[in-house]
This record gives sequence, C-alpha cells and structure tokens, in this order.
Amino acid sequence: MPTFSYKARNTTGEQVAGTLVADTTAAAARVLDESKLLPIEVTEIKAGGRSFLTGGARRVSPSKVGILYEQLGDLLGAGVPVLRALQVLSQQASVPALTRVLKEVHDDVAGGTTLADAMDRHPHAFLPLHVSMIRAGEKGGFLEEVLTRVSDFIRRQDDLRNKFLGSMIYPCILLSVGLCAIIFVMSFVVPRIRMLLEQQDLPLPTRIVFGLSDIVAQRYLELGGGLLIVIIVVIGFFQTATGRMLWARMQLRIWGIGPIYTMVALCRFCRIFGTLLANGIQILHALRIAKDSTGNRILAESIDQAADSVGAGESLTKPLIKCGVFPPMMLDMISVAEESNTLDRVLVEIANTQEARTARQLDLFVRLLEPLMLLLMGAMLLFVAIALLVPILQMATTGLRG
Repeated sequence: MPTFSYKARNTTGEQVAGTLVADTTAAAARVLDESKLLPIEVTEIKAGGRSFLTGGARRVSPSKVGILYEQLGDLLGAGVPVLRALQVLSQQASVPALTRVLKEVHDDVAGGTTLADAMDRHPHAFLPLHVSMIRAGEKGGFLEEVLTRVSDFIRRQDDLRNKFLGSMIYPCILLSVGLCAIIFVMSFVVPRIRMLLEQQDLPLPTRIVFGLSDIVAQRYLELGGGLLIVIIVVIGFFQTATGRMLWARMQLRIWGIGPIYTMVALCRFCRIFGTLLANGIQILHALRIAKDSTGNRILAESIDQAADSVGAGESLTKPLIKCGVFPPMMLDMISVAEESNTLDRVLVEIANTQEARTARQLDLFVRLLEPLMLLLMGAMLLFVAIALLVPILQMATTGLRG
C-alpha cells in the first residue's frame, strides 16, 4: 500500500506531522479523522522519496537494530519520554537509512500511533517478532525490559552467526582453491595430454575426463547458462508454498547442519517464550508470539498446534511431545518447570545451556568438514590423474613389446 505524509492539527490546535499507510488519499484522511486529527495536507510519498526501508531498497544490519533497542531501553529506563528518545537516537544514528526510519517512527508516534505500530510500518528494519514483543511490552508496562531483552537476543544471535561465518572461511577457501585447480587441469593440462592419447583405445575413466574437459574448455558458456537457469528455477520453486515447506523440512533434516539448526531454533523459541512469561504475558499469547522466533515453518506450525492444545486445557508438555521435535531432555525440564511454576526461568536456562552445547557441536562439525573437503578435492584430482596415467602406461607397455 502507498505511504502518505501528512500535516494535521490535534484537538488542542497544535500542528503535528507524520506518515501513515493507506490505500488512497481519502482513506488516509479517514484514518486521521479517526485519530481525532484535522488534516491540513496529505501527500503520497513516491518510491524515490521513501526511506530505504519503507521502499524495500536495503535492510538495516541486525546488529545496528540491536544497539538501537538497547539505547532506547536505557533512555526510557532513565525517564526520557519516548518522543525525545527517538529524536535523540535519530540524530545519533550512524546509518542514514536508520536515521530516516527513526524520524518517520518519531513522526508517527507524535501523531498518536503506538511505538509498535509505528515500527511495524518498517518491516525491513524491525522484524515482526520484535514488533510483537514491543507491543506486548507497551500494553504490559514493561517496555524498557522488553527492549533490553530483545537487544540481548539479537546480540546472542549475531555472535552465533559471526562465529559460524568465521568458521566457514577456511572450508570455503579450500573449496575455491580445489575448484580452481580442477578447472585449470581440465582447461589447460588435459587438452595437451589428449593430443598424445587420442589414437589408442581409451578406458572409461579417461573418456569421462576428456568429456568433462570438452565441456569446461569449449562449452563453458552453455555450462554457465545452464547453471544459471537451474539456479533461477530452484529459487523460483522455493518461493512457492510447496517449495517453502520442502525447504523448511530440509533445514531440519539435512546431514550435519539439520540437528544444529533445529537446536538453534528451539533455543531461540525457549529464550523468547521464557522472556515473555517472565514479563507477565499469558502463556497462550506468549506461544503465539514466540513461535515466529524459530524461523522455520514446520516448527512454527508445531508450536501453534501446541498452543491450540494448551487453549483446550492440556498441559504444555503433552502437545510438545506430539510435535516430535523437542529433545526428551528439554521436554523433561519443561515438564518439571511447569509443575513447579518456574517455567519462565527454566526456559531461559535451557536456552543458555543448549546454546553453549550447540556452539561446541558447530565447532566440531566445521572441524570435520575441513578434512572431508580435502579428501573430496584429493579424490577428484586423483581420479583425473589415474584417468590420464592409465593410457600413458598402456602406450608405454605397447611400445616396449613392439
């Protein structure tokens, strides 16, 4: 929907300005009227005049948003009004896109919109999960604590992400060097040796290597075009409902990464769920909000079904067992915590413990990945070497007999 900027007067006659989202100019005017604002000027913001984020041009770094939440929580905790806090943060923001977004959020809040609704209009900066938690904090009167906890959550996720990316640098270098070596051999070495071997009867491995060499050296444009088409088709498929469900299933079951991904998602859920319960959110509402933190459609649907069962009067543990996703140890801890009424504290402890264990599993996986990649590259080069040496030895043996 289009975004409109407006100038209006409130019930005291003071002029206010801001932005809102509506279908038409008339609809925007009705929204202002419902907010008890008298419109003076309503103008649609064209795509070129939008902020980076409302226009969908670029995302703000999650780490920057996490720092913003922490600073906003500190200012509100110190007694600074929300409008003043937003104004100060917009002036201090180091990213121009974030500065523009904060100014728009400030204008919306000044026009009578809640902070959560104002942030919800910028989904490329503030994730729906964060907005839901902020909305709950606004309604419950513990906004400062929610902002601090969301900031801590983002920091933990950013640390884990950076650790994973840092661990994958060396395996990616190995893969790149190995592929470059194979391409060089196929493009320059094999064609020169082939001139000496074409006259004799070649074994199957040699014919396979020569065929691959022809593709790499002579038909690289067709190969590149084919790979591009495959990538486009695969990406398009995963944008469909069936593809998204298949991708969600692959995330949970892929060798090596699947169990680690599942545990990371469950730790996110436990941390957010425990945080919401600790801040007084009812268990059903907390489940509805926390399910989106998993980042996986299958897990989110399983937790949503658990919420329906809890709403029907069952305990939390039983529907989670039916999901078949949560580890037995985690379920036992949740069951005991539910009986002792310490669910909020135990969930956060589960997240802390399992995150540390998952980090160790990730380190082990990366350490195993490095020798596996070396073995794979070595096996490919060995196959090429054998395919070339066998006909050379045959030719030499034939020459000696003659």
